[in-house]
Amino acid sequence: MPFVFQFFLFNFAPMTNEDSMKRILGLCTMSLAVLTLMSCSKKKPDTIIIAKKKPTVTKVQQTRKMGDYSQTRKTEWVGKRYTIETELKADTSLPLASDGFVRYYDNSVTLKIIRADGTFFLNKTFDKSYFKSYVDNFYYKNGALLGIVFVRAEGNYLVFAASVGNPDKSSDEYVPLVLKIDNFGNVTVLKDTKLDTDSDTMEEDEDGV
Repeated sequence: MPFVFQFFLFNFAPMTNEDSMKRILGLCTMSLAVLTLMSCSKKKPDTIIIAKKKPTVTKVQQTRKMGDYSQTRKTEWVGKRYTIETELKADTSLPLASDGFVRYYDNSVTLKIIRADGTFFLNKTFDKSYFKSYVDNFYYKNGALLGIVFVRAEGNYLVFAASVGNPDKSSDEYVPLVLKIDNFGNVTVLKDTKLDTDSDTMEEDEDGV
């Protein structure tokens, strides 16, 4: 005898319709509870959400220029008239300078001393290496040539102010130097201890031309 028929015969045949309905409802309720427990006992698969990390863009700090500068002056020297031109430019061929945070291109300065007939008495380019013997290792390694400017004619010398130091324009860290050129074209460099570069003096030199 099939199992289902036997189950029905032994459980429902002797019962009245009301008892049968109660028994069926009870079995249905029990089956529903078992199914609910079974569905709850099944572990839901873990859902892993992988958030894509945005790539970090490293900003490359640009090397700065201190700014080009030129000066043209006229003066009378050893009885003759001369035009003196100085031009400072960033020189990308030189090792970089630094203020400790930002890198800068070092400078070179071209100095021209021109006679009244247009010929050159001197045409020379200077960079920081020319002044190596006159500055300490820190300024020579990290500093830049900040400039060379004409100050005055004095006897058989043309006197210029020069400096090597921190490339940041707002800094006052530099080594002041004196550059002298005699009437034979010889160049002498000294550490500046008392050079007067006052603008009134420079104006007086120009007025005397």
